[in-house]
Amino acid sequence: MNLSIGIVGLPNVGKSTLFNALLGRQIAQASNYPFCTIDPNVGVVEVPDEKLQTLAKIVKTPKIVPAIVEFVDIAGLVKGAATGEGLGNKFLTNIRDCDAICHVVRDFKDENIIKEGSTDPQGDFEVICAELIIKDLETIDKYIHQNQNKPEDPKKLALARKLKTELEKAILAQNIKLDDDEKILVKTFFLLTSKPYFIVGNVDEDSYKNIENWNLRSEAESASGGKIENLGTVVPICAKLENELSQLPPDDQKEFLADYGLDKSGLERLIQKAYDTLGLQSFYTAGIKEARAWTIHKGDTAPKAAGVIHTDFERGFIMAEVIKYDDFVKYDGWEGAKAAGVLKHEPKAYVMHPDDVVEFRFNV
Repeated sequence: MNLSIGIVGLPNVGKSTLFNALLGRQIAQASNYPFCTIDPNVGVVEVPDEKLQTLAKIVKTPKIVPAIVEFVDIAGLVKGAATGEGLGNKFLTNIRDCDAICHVVRDFKDENIIKEGSTDPQGDFEVICAELIIKDLETIDKYIHQNQNKPEDPKKLALARKLKTELEKAILAQNIKLDDDEKILVKTFFLLTSKPYFIVGNVDEDSYKNIENWNLRSEAESASGGKIENLGTVVPICAKLENELSQLPPDDQKEFLADYGLDKSGLERLIQKAYDTLGLQSFYTAGIKEARAWTIHKGDTAPKAAGVIHTDFERGFIMAEVIKYDDFVKYDGWEGAKAAGVLKHEPKAYVMHPDDVVEFRFNV
C-alpha cells in the first residue's frame, strides 16, 4: 500500500518550497528506487524510520526498504480556479487519485513575498475549500443533468440532489450527514471534499525556535459565515528551513534540528499526521534478504497484512509469527526472541499492532 498525498495551497504560501524540500531529502537519502520524480508534479519520498536501520543491523542485511509516500504538487490555486482562473484548474483532477489532501497555509511574515488572495491561514484554507466544493458541484450537476429524466439509480439521484443542496451551503462533502446506504453511494462520485485532509502551517524561523508553544496567528472573521470548519490541528513546518535541512548529511541534520530544539524533522511530523489522518500504521519484515516497512490500516488482521506483501500470502494464510519490535531488539533477532519465549504464533483473527515484526506462514 503506497500512500498518495496531494499538496494544495494558494500561490506564495510555500507549497512548492515544501515539495522541493521533501524531494531534496529523498534524493539525498534514497537509492532503492530508480527515480524520485515521476513527472514535474509528482515525487516519491521515503518515510523516515530509524527502526529499519536497527533491524537491518540485527539481521545483517545491507538492504533496507522503507515505506514510501507519493506527493502530488498541485499547481498554486487561486480564487476561480475551478472555473478556469489561474493555472490550477487542470491540476484539480489530480487530487482525485490522491488518498489525502495536505493544505498548506501561510503563517509567516515576509514583505518581499506577495500574498496572492491570502488574508490569513483561515482565509487560505477557505479559498481552497471553496474551489474544491465548486469542482464537486460541477461533478454533481453533471450527474443530475444526465440522469434527471431517466434515472438508472433513483437512490443515487436523490443523494446527488441532497449533496448539491449541502455543498451549495459551503459544507464539505465529508461533513454532510449521510445514512449507511448513502455513505456507500457517495464514494461513487469521487468527490474532492470527501477526501481526508490535514493542514500544514508554513511558519517563519523565529516561530520554529519555539514550536512547542506555537499557535496560528489571529484569524480573520470567516468569509463563509462559519460554514467551513475551523482549521483545527495544524502541523507547523518552516518550509524554508526544511529545504536547507534536506541538503545536509543525516548526522548534520540531527545537529541542525537540535539547534531548534527539535528531535524530528517537519517531514517526519507531516507523514505522521498523514498516517493518523488516514488511520494507517506500519509493520516490519526482517531477514537476510532485506529489512522492510509495510503500510496497513489500523485494525487490519494478519491475513490482510500478509496480502499487502502478496495476494497469495493472504489466500493461503496459515499463521503469523510475531515479535514486538522492542523484544526483537532486546533479544537480538529471531532466534534470541524465540529462545526467550516472546515469539507468538498468531491465527487469522489476530489484529496487527504498530511495529510488529512478522513472518507469515502460508500454503501456496
